[in-house]
Order: sequence, then C-alpha cells, then structure tokens
Amino acid sequence: MNLRIVLSENRSRSSGRCAIAIGAVSTYVKAIAHRRIIMFRRIRILAVAALALSAAAVVAARAETVGEVGVDWLGNDIKIDAVRDPKIGGVTCHVTYFDRSVIDRLKNGNWFEDPSNNSIACRQTGPITIGGIDLSKEGEEVFRSGLSLIWKDLLVTRIYDRANDTLIYLAHSRQVTDGSAKMSISTVPLFGQSVTWENGRPD
Repeated sequence: MNLRIVLSENRSRSSGRCAIAIGAVSTYVKAIAHRRIIMFRRIRILAVAALALSAAAVVAARAETVGEVGVDWLGNDIKIDAVRDPKIGGVTCHVTYFDRSVIDRLKNGNWFEDPSNNSIACRQTGPITIGGIDLSKEGEEVFRSGLSLIWKDLLVTRIYDRANDTLIYLAHSRQVTDGSAKMSISTVPLFGQSVTWENGRPD
C-alpha cells in the first residue's frame, strides 16, 4: 500500500516537472518569436527610411558622380560629385566625400554612417542666369546627401554676398544631435560677369 502511494506521488511530481518544463519552453519560443517580429519591423522601417532618403536626395541634389578614387585595400573610396545649382544656371560645384566600403563597415562597425570630411570647389561653367534665390544670410540648401541612414547629412548651402557681389557655397554636415565643425567653402564672384537676373538684380 505504501509502495503504491510512493509511486503515485512520484508520478505526480514527474507530471508537474514536465508541465513546468513544457511551460518554460513555450515561453522561450514565444519570446524568440516576439523578438524576431520586432527585428523584422525595425528592418522594414529602416528600409523604408533609406528609400525615402534616397528618393529625396535624387530629387534635391541634381548630382552626378564624375570621379571615384580608391584609397585602401578595404575598398574605401573618395567620390566626386558634380552638382548643378537648381536656381542658378552656369554654376557647377564639385563636392568630394568619403564612401566607406562594406569590408570597412564590418571591420570597424558603425555600419550606417560615413565620415563628415568633405571639400567643395565651384566655378562658372556657362552663362550665369540667376532665378529666385534666397537673399538672406541663412541662404538656402542646394544639395543634400545622406552620410548615415537617418541622422547625418552632407549639405551644400548657397549664400549671396550682396556687398561683394559673390555667390558663396558652403559644404557642411548636419546632425540631429551633435553638429560637426568640419566644413569647406567656395565662392563664385559675379563682378565683371554677364549675369542675367530673372527677377531683377537685387539692390
């Protein structure tokens, strides 16, 4: 009789342990599935953001890559883009920036970001025709290229120096949190040039 009771108790304990084990496995599987769902959602959001940024860059930039120089065995390149000012005909800027390779991103991490280093040179490349440009000291953006997936951009801002009759082009990066002090500048003097102002020359 006592033996039957002991066996019954052992069976109950075994059943309880099995139920606990099955419950733990079920919870673990659900947790993994939940994590995968969250991961796929994040990837989808990042992909949509990347496509949106690429589309915006294509529309705003009007840039053409005219040079690509390799700098190391990792496949990193210095790229040169020709940028035409959308509101000023006859002015072309050449902008350089660093493009990290896949190997470099795998080796050093920080997968979605390129350095802020840049340079710019702008010249007259045809008859200058100036449309309705922003004449404020803030100027206006004429080029934008993403240096990271979301948080950092390379921009070219145009400012008109009325006192010296000169177009100023400033290349710089813009970040959501910490701004960068890296910048470069180029000017196109209009003095003595045959310039057409579509809205009349500013006083």
